[in-house]
Amino acid sequence: MSGPDPGGLVLDGVSAAYRGTPVLHEVDLTVDRGELLVVLGPSGAGKSTVLRVVAGLEPVTGGRVRIAGRDVTGSRPGRRNVSMVFQSYALFPHLSVAENIAFGLEVRDVPRRTARERARAAAESVGCAALLDRRPGQLSGGERQRVALARALVREPDVFLLDEPLSNLDLALRVEMRAELRALHDRLGATMVHVTHDQTEALVLADRIAVLRDGRVEQVGTPDEIWRTPATRFVARFVGSPAMNLLPADGPVRPRGDSPPGALVTDTGRLEIGFRPEAVTLDAADGAPATVDRVEVVGEDAYAYLTLAGGEPVVARVPAVRRPHRDDSVRVGVRWADTHVFHAATGLRYRP
Repeated sequence: MSGPDPGGLVLDGVSAAYRGTPVLHEVDLTVDRGELLVVLGPSGAGKSTVLRVVAGLEPVTGGRVRIAGRDVTGSRPGRRNVSMVFQSYALFPHLSVAENIAFGLEVRDVPRRTARERARAAAESVGCAALLDRRPGQLSGGERQRVALARALVREPDVFLLDEPLSNLDLALRVEMRAELRALHDRLGATMVHVTHDQTEALVLADRIAVLRDGRVEQVGTPDEIWRTPATRFVARFVGSPAMNLLPADGPVRPRGDSPPGALVTDTGRLEIGFRPEAVTLDAADGAPATVDRVEVVGEDAYAYLTLAGGEPVVARVPAVRRPHRDDSVRVGVRWADTHVFHAATGLRYRP
């Protein structure tokens, strides 16, 4: 159960369904005031539904939603004081940029002059003041994104909701915009919930990350916690590219972390050992024999895709200048300080 935060957002056991099919299952999330929480997960995980439930665009089938200390579970969208930035930007094509930004104020009966002044201030804060007289059709993707952010900002909401706002941008612009988005958050001290399927985006932007899978929260933690101590096999594999290697435990294995010295895992076949490609060495004197299937060079790094003698696949990251070649025989070693142990049946992290 999530505890209330009078300045932030709380989802307490929230469930939701779409056309009778459950989409969220008793989701507990707390976003502190001024925090940037990233909801990360694959397509169909329920990420956008979390935002729509908070915004009041989807009803809940169970649980409560609280914003700034107020229970808004049954409140209409207009009474929740949230702003949402959609993946498609959702700008009105027949209105100018200034009119798009000010629209939410004018429908609230804010005087037109005041609304336009606030729209200009919001546009200046996100770097699109020079575009105020243009129409959305005259803007690039990055410019439309800035306008959408300004429109959300002008309402001075308790919570900003951002639904994959960078996914339609090319890579260079996406990198630029995520840096600007983080800077905007820090400047405003705003409470934000940002949805993405992009792990790099999540790791760079977030104060904390909530990893969602099939409508359930797998783990909530700082980017460092998600990376270094994944709570489940799914989190371990989803965060990281290439994905974490996983092998069945075969004999005694020393777990990583704060386990007692000498503690061994002996549940052969019931556990799995995880290790990232950067933890693999290819010249260990007592390493496991493997064959190189292919090698991918990415700048100064190379990724060697291997097959162990038993048929298990392993990926290693090595310096490109020291990369092996296809069909080479290597001896695979692993830095055991960088390994993770999971229960094979449940996927949960092994805690001795």
